[in-house]
Amino acid sequence: MTRDRPGSALRTLDRLAGLPERPPVVVVDNGSDPETTAVLRRHPVGARVLRPPRNTGALGRNWAVRQASTPYVAFSDDDSWWEPGTLRRAADLFDGHPRLGLLAARTLVGDEAEEDPLNAVLSASPLPPAADLPGVPVLGFLGCAAVARRSAFLGAGGYHRVLFFGAEETLLAYDLSALGWGVVHEPSLVARHHPDTAPRPGRTSLVRRNELLTEWLRRPLPVALGSTRRLAADALGGDAAARGALGGALLRLPRALWHRRPLPPPVEAAVRTVRNVPPPPRPVERT
Repeated sequence: MTRDRPGSALRTLDRLAGLPERPPVVVVDNGSDPETTAVLRRHPVGARVLRPPRNTGALGRNWAVRQASTPYVAFSDDDSWWEPGTLRRAADLFDGHPRLGLLAARTLVGDEAEEDPLNAVLSASPLPPAADLPGVPVLGFLGCAAVARRSAFLGAGGYHRVLFFGAEETLLAYDLSALGWGVVHEPSLVARHHPDTAPRPGRTSLVRRNELLTEWLRRPLPVALGSTRRLAADALGGDAAARGALGGALLRLPRALWHRRPLPPPVEAAVRTVRNVPPPPRPVERT
């Protein structure tokens, strides 16, 4: 998925074209000009380029998955790609584990291949291992470093339209788990990420807005109400990001309530187990 960054997108297509697995590629050109779209379509990888009439946010991934013809789908943004052999390894894991719904890869950042802090958080998941799944069970992942079973992704509804964009992965992990699919971190799978270092105004507000909406969509009412009170207190205390997050959440709250579907007790218990661990370090800035 890309938006107005042709140079970065072409670099990613170059990397995907060089993979030994030769995966078919679908690009969601999320709001670029027609000339950029034409350049992407001329790339030798032969990508199918989808150009929505407006910015679709994370929902563009849903459109791409519906267009895919393979049983498994690996996600990239225009600043990320996969290490050679990773997709073959992922396909083998899906073949061998019928309940496996999503694989969260290990992410290496920049030319120096530094460990993304999220790797340590996922590896330290307190959830117990499952005999019929590989890796470490988790309830979160990085969107540009995930491989999913197409049927599981679509059955769970993909990324939720109420969130649109920003910290949207957690809700999908909840929904996959609620349907009985396994979501695991598998560090033998490696994604490379070269995020843009430019400032991203408003990103913190979006993330906090969607964290709150996720609780209204799936968590018990006392949890959602408590989080709302804490965010309101931060907003009243002069936190500008909290104020933006609260305003955005209130605008979307009626739709969130319409789509509210509390998690099954075992999944809610798993969420509580994960939330009882110390807060993770702030991850490397995402795109």
